[in-house]
Amino acid sequence: MYRARQIQTNLTDFSGRRPAPTQFDGTLTMKAEIHPDYHTIKIVMTDGSEFTTRSTWGKEGDTMNLDIDPKSHPAWTGGTQQIMDRGGRVSRFQKKFSGFLKEDKK
Repeated sequence: MYRARQIQTNLTDFSGRRPAPTQFDGTLTMKAEIHPDYHTIKIVMTDGSEFTTRSTWGKEGDTMNLDIDPKSHPAWTGGTQQIMDRGGRVSRFQKKFSGFLKEDKK
């Protein structure tokens, strides 16, 4: 007779890994001295708005001033991006590969 294997939830979770160690009162504990300091910092966006978040960057109470953020970068705003042609690199590339792709004739 086949008997299904019982899952021992107290030893492993669904991923097969052992759960985090717990104290006798059931609270989770972390390994000492391997985790970075996690503290509160202030973020200042490019338009001057600010918010507070928790991070491992800097020290407690530091301010991070962003140069690029979702409010100003074309990748998030959908704006058009201009390619800067420094030293003619873009124009040389366009000249070199101008006839590479041919348009479809209908």
